[in-house]
Amino acid sequence: MNDRPLTLMAVHAHPDDEATGTGGVLARYAAEGIRTVLVTCTDGGCGDGPEGVKPGDPGHDPAAVALMRRQELEASCEVLRISHLEMLDYPDSGMMGWPTNDAPGSFWQTPTEVSAARLAELMRHYQPDVVVTYDENGFYGHPDHIQANRITTAALAMTGLTPKVYWTTMPRSMMQRFGEIMREFGAPGQEPDPAEAAALAEIGLPDEEITTWVDTSAFGRQKFDALAAHASQGENIFFLKMGQERFTELMGVETFVRVQDATGAAVPENDLFAGLR
Repeated sequence: MNDRPLTLMAVHAHPDDEATGTGGVLARYAAEGIRTVLVTCTDGGCGDGPEGVKPGDPGHDPAAVALMRRQELEASCEVLRISHLEMLDYPDSGMMGWPTNDAPGSFWQTPTEVSAARLAELMRHYQPDVVVTYDENGFYGHPDHIQANRITTAALAMTGLTPKVYWTTMPRSMMQRFGEIMREFGAPGQEPDPAEAAALAEIGLPDEEITTWVDTSAFGRQKFDALAAHASQGENIFFLKMGQERFTELMGVETFVRVQDATGAAVPENDLFAGLR
């Protein structure tokens, strides 16, 4: 008889990504007794340094930033009650078009089959029932997010495992509301950039294309506190500006597209583990 615990594996690109799109499900399923495994692919070294110093500016030390972000990630995992943290520790590739995209050894430059083989080892070890990562465009085109999708897909093929597989997404209705709240919490008198607003409107999916809507509102404080644990990146984490109550109101449901399933569970569904328990 198989006594292995039900297991959720989330494959993310950087420290803090775990909290933004999946903090609610990680906290919820941990509370339900499900084993939660977080795989973080990069060291986050292209994040902000102390006092907000930016990559490439004088005083930005990627190694020091990576160490700081590792400590913040561990604090976030504690808040979310994540069972196991696994770090592939590739150098952060930075945003699309940055010189760091071309750095030898960066996640973006590492052959997919090489990093996928490492992830496949973890999959064989943990035998996840559910795997969550980004879509083929990395949700918004970040190279490390795109690469996380690629290695997850390749690792699953290498192992022959057949878990339920999900891509994180957001409904367009929520993205529209998100844009309104961004303007509300923006600089006084600041006019929204039309190009930025148009780009934001293209992120996510029409509501009817989303297969899975998971209510995580009861875990809003944990999700907010997990984001707050990444204090060094606070300037880039817009959600922290709105406070925990507004944050939970906006982010209390996490949404996904199911791309692999062997259970036959009907969609739309409200549970990543539908058909498994």
